[in-house]
Amino acid sequence: MKKAKPIMIQGTMSNAGKSLICAALCRIFRQDGYNVVPFKSQNMALNSFITDEGLEMGRAQVVQAEAAGVKPSVLMNPILLKPTTDVGSQVIVNGEVRGNMKASDYFKYKKELIPDIMRAYSTLEEENDIIVIEGAGSPAEINLKSDDIVNMGMAKMARSPVLLAGDIDRGGVFAQLYGTVALLDPDERDIIKATVINKFRGDKSILAPGLDMLYDLVKKPCAGVVPYIHVDIDDEDSLSERLSSGMRKEIDIAVILLPRISNFTDFSPFSRFSGVSLRYVRNLFELGSSDMIIIPGTKSTMSDLKWMRQNGLEAEILKKASRGTPVFGICGGLQMLGSKISDPHNSEGGGEISGMGLLDLKTVFSAQKTRLQTEGVFEGINGMFSSLNGIRYRGYEIHMGQSTDSSPIIQKNNVYGSYIHGLFDENGIAEAIVRSLYESRGIEYDENAVFDFHAYRESQYDLLAQKVREAMDMDLVYRIIEEGI
Repeated sequence: MKKAKPIMIQGTMSNAGKSLICAALCRIFRQDGYNVVPFKSQNMALNSFITDEGLEMGRAQVVQAEAAGVKPSVLMNPILLKPTTDVGSQVIVNGEVRGNMKASDYFKYKKELIPDIMRAYSTLEEENDIIVIEGAGSPAEINLKSDDIVNMGMAKMARSPVLLAGDIDRGGVFAQLYGTVALLDPDERDIIKATVINKFRGDKSILAPGLDMLYDLVKKPCAGVVPYIHVDIDDEDSLSERLSSGMRKEIDIAVILLPRISNFTDFSPFSRFSGVSLRYVRNLFELGSSDMIIIPGTKSTMSDLKWMRQNGLEAEILKKASRGTPVFGICGGLQMLGSKISDPHNSEGGGEISGMGLLDLKTVFSAQKTRLQTEGVFEGINGMFSSLNGIRYRGYEIHMGQSTDSSPIIQKNNVYGSYIHGLFDENGIAEAIVRSLYESRGIEYDENAVFDFHAYRESQYDLLAQKVREAMDMDLVYRIIEEGI
């Protein structure tokens, strides 16, 4: 049986742009008529997704699957690490929670997961033409190389050639690329078939002499100089520039930037309205006077609520809610808006804490995580956002807590909450909320602001693919895939 051919993107550091290059290649190969899927053996992220089967995986591979035109599957991301503390994570294997581990314990344990990784990879290998593999961080972390399962370790298991991407926007790209190659073992250097300069701004002719000198040093061709591409595609990395506070516009929506914020891409649809500012705020000064406040999901509901309590954000939100400012909580944010949160199973360290008291809701953390996709039609919503009634919703739930109200949207006066991630992605929902915010301010709403989010997302994948195709030597990339290692 013919097996898929792999190509792997590794980076010189975190946030070098690996995820978007992988998404671009997925779309390009799909456009060229191939059955293509993404793969990342181990992902560390607080942004996750629930598949049709109720299994949990990283958002980056969901984005790449969308670019490839295929349904997301946990086979594309068999291991997901969700940080719970600075030194520990929840370990999710094949979409199921395996338990919480300290980093030192996971480091000793992770090689036991190689059979799970290879079973997932082999299944994808039998069903597709090309697999686009994403690495993590840098392959030159010399203290971690011996037990690596996501960079060169994965490349060897998949027998995949590697393109090494460096981020020129941060500076020092030649040192990044040369230093990374120099720190690898000889057999690992052989696996790298070409370099990629990513996030370039300026005149490429000025860069050309450096590319020649880099080739002389590492003996690897440059497969492309990819420009800094302005596309609106969800970025799961915590370093995302989406999390900056930003400038205020006609309508201002403030998202509380919790220490353990998860699934912050839930709110991206609001940023696509020209008159709306979507700002992620950390303190009272940044919060200021907003038209709506969103409390997002979090991996540590109780500790993040204490953080808001200690820095004065909770008191300010309570004050603004009492004056009529709409407040919307998603998942952990919903739980915070209730009257009480209990943790009898020690999911978040145990104990009990009073909530903000804005919703008639109590939450008890259970031993089992709720993971499901959900859909329906809104009904019974009152107040400012009553225009949501009759609109179809769809999304997914990921939470440990079980609350006393399971309605798709829970409401009391101008305070709303939902367990549903991806809620605002569905056509009509964000638009209904934005329209209501305009009306509450007495500002005329621009009817031309309405657009199809799904069609828009597809156009952004096509734009990304176009820019990367123009920048990269795709003939060289296809030769590398064909020749392998």
